[in-house]
Amino acid sequence: MATRKSTSKSRRPVTRGKSGRPPRQRHAKAHAAHAAKSPKKWSHHVIETSDAMDIQHDVFKTGSAESIAQSLKQSSTKSRRRKGTPFQSAMSMLNFYINRAGKNLPKTRRDTLQQAKRKLREAFGRAP
Repeated sequence: MATRKSTSKSRRPVTRGKSGRPPRQRHAKAHAAHAAKSPKKWSHHVIETSDAMDIQHDVFKTGSAESIAQSLKQSSTKSRRRKGTPFQSAMSMLNFYINRAGKNLPKTRRDTLQQAKRKLREAFGRAP
């Protein structure tokens, strides 16, 4: 009767899960349970952790183009978290909100925010 000789190398731990595939080959849907537990969105994470300026709460949701522009100008000039000029920071925050909203942004609100861009340029003395 032959016995198998044990080798000096230790056996690798099994890295495959129940599906039989290594973790690196799983699709994003495999992590749906984990995603459901964390309600935070990537945009919220960016706002909280980036060097973006501090702005008033719900400044983009209500108000006219003039009030949005004035609020952004005030926030960008007072902020210590920004890296660029106050104009760059204010315009970046406005563009970030418009791009994040995407197709969900109503046309009337999008027009107001586009007008806020023009008002912001005027407030900083830039050509419209």
